Amino acid sequence: MTNTLDPAQLNAAIDNVHRAGMPGLFAEVRDGDRTWRGAAGTADTTTGRPATAGMRHRVGSVTKTFTAAAVLQQTENGRIGLDTPIGRYLPQLVPGERGEAITVRMLINHTSGLAEYLPYAYPSLKGFPDMANTGPQSLDDNRFTRFDPVELIEMGVRAPATGAPGSTPGIYSNTNYLLLGELLEHTTHTTAQQCITRNVIERAGLRNTAFPTGPHVDGPHSQLYESWFGMIDPPRDYSVYDMSWVGPAAGLISTVTDLNRFYGMLLAGKIVGPASLAQMQRTVPVVSQEGKTIEYGLGLYPTEAPGQATFWGHGGTVWGGGTLSVTRADGNRQLSLALNLQRWNALDPAGRPRPHPIDDALAALCRTAMYG
Repeated sequence: MTNTLDPAQLNAAIDNVHRAGMPGLFAEVRDGDRTWRGAAGTADTTTGRPATAGMRHRVGSVTKTFTAAAVLQQTENGRIGLDTPIGRYLPQLVPGERGEAITVRMLINHTSGLAEYLPYAYPSLKGFPDMANTGPQSLDDNRFTRFDPVELIEMGVRAPATGAPGSTPGIYSNTNYLLLGELLEHTTHTTAQQCITRNVIERAGLRNTAFPTGPHVDGPHSQLYESWFGMIDPPRDYSVYDMSWVGPAAGLISTVTDLNRFYGMLLAGKIVGPASLAQMQRTVPVVSQEGKTIEYGLGLYPTEAPGQATFWGHGGTVWGGGTLSVTRADGNRQLSLALNLQRWNALDPAGRPRPHPIDDALAALCRTAMYG
C-alpha cells in the first residue's frame, strides 16, 4: 500500500499553516523509501531566523511512548507485571487499598483514576483543563523551578480521584507517567531517564533525542511561543524552561527525523517484541486534556479517517511547542510535525476554543502528509 508523496503539495500545505498564523513549523514525511522534509516560517520572530526541518524540538507527551516502551521491555524480562498492583512496587507512593487496586497497565493507559498534578504545581492553572478558569501567570513563576517528581506524584495522589481504578473512560493524567518513571527507577536501579536512554533511545539509534539536563535546548532549535488563548499577547517565548515539571511524562527533546525512525522501529517490533506491541495497541476510551474522548493504548493511540488506513503514534505539547508523530500500521507511511506556537485559539464565553484558520490549515497538512 503506497500513497503519493508529492513534494509540491506538501510544500504548499506547510506554507498554508504558516500563512494562517503559525510563526514556524517543520515536518518529515516518509513513504516507503521516499522522504520529504520541509519547513515554513520563522524559528525566531525577533531575528527572522528561518525554521528548518532538522531542528531539535521539545516533543511533550510523545515522550510517553518512549516511557511505555521502556516499561514493556521490563515486562518482557519479568521485572514488571502489567497487571501487578503498583502498590507492590511503590507502596510509599500509592499506599493502601488504592495501591492494591491500581495496576501498572492502568497507569500506562490512564485508567488509574489518579488526578493530574499540574493545577497543584502551577497555581494559576487551578481550573485546568477548564481553560476559562485558568491563567498563564505561573508559567513565568516556574520557568526555572526544579520540581521533585515524588512531590508532584503526591499532589496527584492526594487530589480527588477522577474515577475508580480500571473504570472507563479513563482520564489522561501525567501523574501516571511520573509514577512509571519511579517504577523504572525502582526496578532497574537507574534513573528513568537513564533507563529510557539506554534501552529505547540508544536501541533505536536516535542521535538527536535526549532528556534535557537543564532549561536550555542544545543545538539548532526554534523559539517556542505561548499564547495561552490570547491571554499572552504577543505570544511569549518559553523555549528556555526547566522540564522537571513533566520528566518522563513529557520532557524529551528530539527531531522529526528521529521520531519517524523511532515509531517505524517500534511498529516493526524492534523496540519491544510483537506480543508487547500488541498490548500497546489494545485501546480503551480515555478523556484527553482537551476534553475529547480518544482510544488510548499503552503509550500509543490510533488516528483514523473514514475509508483510510490506521496510523499509530502520539501527540504532545509543552509551553509554546507542539508535536505530532504518527506511523501507518504497515509502517510505510509516516508523519512527524513540530510547531512553535501553542494555544492560538481565543476562547468563547463558555471557555471553549474558537475556530482559528490554523486549525483547518493544520488538518489539511496532516491529511496530505498521511493520505497523499
